[in-house]
Amino acid sequence: MYLRKAAVSLLRRVRLPSHSISTSVSPPKTSMATATPLPFPLSRKIQFPNQFGNGSSWSTTYADPPIWTILFIQAAIILGINVHPIFADDGSNETNTESEVQGVNISGLSKIEDGSVISNVHTSKWRIFTDNGRDYFLQGKLKEAEKFFLSAIQEAKEGFGERDPHVASACNNLAELYRVKKAFDKAEPLYLDAIRILEEAFGSEDIRVGVALHNLGQFYLVQRKLEAARVCYESALKIKGRVLGRGSADYADTMYHLGTVLFLQGRLNDSEVVIQDSIRVLEENGQGESMACIRRLRYLAQIYIKSNRISEAENIERKVLHIMELSKGWNSLDTVVAAEGLGLTLQSSGSLKEAQELLERCLDARKTLLPEDHIQIGANMLHIARVVMLNYNQLRGMHVSDAIAELDKAKGLLNNAIRITRKVISKSKTQNKKQGYGVSGETRRDGYAAVIILLQSLNELGLLEINRQELQESGAKLSSTPEVKNAHFECISSYKELATERLIGDSTQVKAEYLSCLKHLSSLLDAKGTTEYRGTTLQELKDEIKRVEDDISQSWRHKS
Repeated sequence: MYLRKAAVSLLRRVRLPSHSISTSVSPPKTSMATATPLPFPLSRKIQFPNQFGNGSSWSTTYADPPIWTILFIQAAIILGINVHPIFADDGSNETNTESEVQGVNISGLSKIEDGSVISNVHTSKWRIFTDNGRDYFLQGKLKEAEKFFLSAIQEAKEGFGERDPHVASACNNLAELYRVKKAFDKAEPLYLDAIRILEEAFGSEDIRVGVALHNLGQFYLVQRKLEAARVCYESALKIKGRVLGRGSADYADTMYHLGTVLFLQGRLNDSEVVIQDSIRVLEENGQGESMACIRRLRYLAQIYIKSNRISEAENIERKVLHIMELSKGWNSLDTVVAAEGLGLTLQSSGSLKEAQELLERCLDARKTLLPEDHIQIGANMLHIARVVMLNYNQLRGMHVSDAIAELDKAKGLLNNAIRITRKVISKSKTQNKKQGYGVSGETRRDGYAAVIILLQSLNELGLLEINRQELQESGAKLSSTPEVKNAHFECISSYKELATERLIGDSTQVKAEYLSCLKHLSSLLDAKGTTEYRGTTLQELKDEIKRVEDDISQSWRHKS
């Protein structure tokens, strides 16, 4: 009862935008006049970078199902987009997330037939305006869509009544549009009103309210308002457990999302228990090899990695890869993603030979399945380059010629990764200028991922050149190489250019990569007693480091 009261109090105090998650549930039977279905499932997956920091694993979802599906009543629409949670790595979990939501991928719109017996000129207009709004929304014409969604709310009120659940549906449609535009102040009261209408119509313990609370929790998860998300998920879990039972897949879905919140709050033990329980429910329902269960297993592996339980993470990832190889084979990107995750974990544990073999097999598969300049290929090259650099570290003291060969190999991989990322960024910039909000979610996500991978690749290239210089100083014969500081300076210049063109938003993760470049360049100048480089003084670098550190710290405080 405490959790329920806390959730209600939260809804009354705070403006709550909503991100629906697909939750396929059947409501209790009612008469045709009052029948009101729950949100229908949307299971289209996306590909989005999962963890750039220590190498990027490409996950097919940020949050299990799509991060939102509009909470609709009969004859409403579904507007689906996807992001990613583990960005504190798949941190929200799978946002990816990011993750901050970077871009919108609108998919899976569908109309629902209206079973209501109410029919008049207003209800007819409501259906027409809703359909038109949906069509314009999908075309990226948000201004036109907004007009129709506003009209749909008015017609729903006049046709069905001010507090009818159809009005809640119309409010959610408009709220989702405002959310896409990041007009959160406009979206919040619409979500709140929709939830209150549902509570008035069906009672505070109705399953529809449980679904709405789940959706609100998902919104908070994306915004990193973690405590608010936890309260919503726990309240939703209580309702779903009572109505659907603790063995239902939908109950397990909310339990999984609660686990992701606990993970981000640093409550790793609690998160592990909850996510393990959600996996158990799926396995007991015969869904142990489903993609939903696979995603949860991989999230559990992330928890083990975070807890430095690498061997346990490796065991889970081997299990996942085995399932994917049997079910889909290597002609599937899902299998490639599973293999890449295992490869990165093996890299962490020091099993470099097996890690490199797996990552190289992933690269070969991606070159077959994807265009030659796809961003995933660039990310894959960055992963391999990092393993090769670790090989170099093991060889440099005993086998100098082999160590030099490893440096050259890593440099080739990094240069190719940089080339690919620049091409993807250029494409994203061009389309963004031409289409604005009409740019596809995939293009936006790829552009954002490319920025991260570009900064990381340039940073790695700078570190590689430091190693090359150290070999030269030890007397090894090496071909001439650009000044060590060039790569780090280019990393900093690239960030500033992209920030000026507003391609990276206020991403904490991008700032973290920028900060890494700043620190490496500052350390190099300090070590050599240099006070200036290309018109930038050492003190200016240090001031910028402090500014970015403060920005990142403030951002995380705000999100928590």
